[in-house]
Amino acid sequence: MELKINRETVSATDCVYEGVQEQGVELDYILPDYYPDIFRLVRCEVIPMITDYTISGDRLSYELACDIRILYCSEGSSMLQCVSQRQCFTKSVELGKICDNPSAVLTPKADHINFRAVNKRRLDLRGAVSVKIRAEGEKSQEVISDASGLNIQLKKIPVRYAAKKLTAEKLLQLTEETEISAAAPPVINIVSCKCRTTDCDKKMISGKLLAKGEAEVSLLYSCEKDGEGALEPLTFPVAFSQIMDMDGLDESFDCTVSAEPVRCEVTPEADKNGENRLLKCDLELKICCRAVKTASIMLAADAFSTTYPCEVTASEIKAEQIPVTYTETLRHTAKICEGENVPQTVYSMQCSPKNINTRISEDGRGLVISGMLTYTMAAKDSGGMIVMPDKDEAFEETVVIGDELKGRSVTADVEVSDVSYNITSENILNAKAELTVTLRVYSVSEIRGLTDIMVDESVKKVRDGDYAIKLYYGVEDEEVWDIAKKYSTCVDAVMEENELSGEKLESGGMLLIPIKN
Repeated sequence: MELKINRETVSATDCVYEGVQEQGVELDYILPDYYPDIFRLVRCEVIPMITDYTISGDRLSYELACDIRILYCSEGSSMLQCVSQRQCFTKSVELGKICDNPSAVLTPKADHINFRAVNKRRLDLRGAVSVKIRAEGEKSQEVISDASGLNIQLKKIPVRYAAKKLTAEKLLQLTEETEISAAAPPVINIVSCKCRTTDCDKKMISGKLLAKGEAEVSLLYSCEKDGEGALEPLTFPVAFSQIMDMDGLDESFDCTVSAEPVRCEVTPEADKNGENRLLKCDLELKICCRAVKTASIMLAADAFSTTYPCEVTASEIKAEQIPVTYTETLRHTAKICEGENVPQTVYSMQCSPKNINTRISEDGRGLVISGMLTYTMAAKDSGGMIVMPDKDEAFEETVVIGDELKGRSVTADVEVSDVSYNITSENILNAKAELTVTLRVYSVSEIRGLTDIMVDESVKKVRDGDYAIKLYYGVEDEEVWDIAKKYSTCVDAVMEENELSGEKLESGGMLLIPIKN
């Protein structure tokens, strides 16, 4: 008789790189002739975004775009002027190793921006953006699932893991035209342009995935009201749908779909009356689809032979589970200003999260989310000048999940879904932000699994006597496997002889241990 071993392959995610890269941003800009002279700088924004990335071998290359907007007013005018520029950079990073099915998550953010007017016609900007990078691949782990022959005994445990993963990414370009209502003033300049996407709907169609959703474009444009410069907010939706090719996809997969804005440009155009009431929106979205199929196997965690000496080789096996997603709505209130500092007119209030951190609560069943919320007000002050100040507010909220989180990995995405403001009777300007928090809980089971079993057939185990039954006093919660292994007998025989119903002893007491020859 010989020992026969069956093996299975379990795949798991392998993080091959995690780090941060910085990129300097510099702009030396001379105003074109059709721009008025600079008298007062109002605001500067640098919005970084990742437009594309590739992984070849052990090198990650990506394209970083930075949209720059500098707002200013000319002398004797409250009309807001906007200088808009885009700078693009190609960056790369050595991952350190080649991996199977590589993917990456790149998160850019603006770190610090300094800008000034060198003279009436020249602007100077110096700043930096950083990109947080996490690159992952898949690694295969071979484990023993079954063995027979030479009176081998196996301790098996069930394991669920992500057996197969499918990914697809595609850039979707959209063009949408909208018209400003007759009640709103025509556009002079686009001051701010931001885009966010809502949850995507998905539908499987014979190996393909249909992704549908809506992007919300929010504008702030300069205009003229009552002979003076003013600002006007505008929001409009852009619907999208895209079919993604995912070979092998079927109903056994769990799928997630997300849409990330890559570029959003809005250009005002004149209508038949010569007024800028038509808006042309060029939008680029990156559609990301992830599909995971789970499988179950019985993993050999320990082994021994009732007849021959036996040695096993084991290692820690990582079995990755499908992430569980939770969505929670949080609300935050901030006092922006009061008394004489309250502006005469508030055009809009925006809010953006930054420096988001997460930690598991002390009881292990919730996630503490902290960071900063930057409230940006577009207003006209008491002197009739347009201002766009920022106010940073620290926040910390706990999202109660209920499941045990210790030992798990949790990521949190925080988006501002709505912002409102009000001025109280005490002349206090308050802002309220509604936050949508998406939590993804990743479970990775680390299990001791056997990778090899070696049985010495040349010699048999020597017993301390000739007997068929041995008495043993067991203790509560002791595993039947450990008892059987100690006496080189079968687990089933011990359970049957003592009429045990579980793998652990429910209470202490005397046991009859049948000895297998």
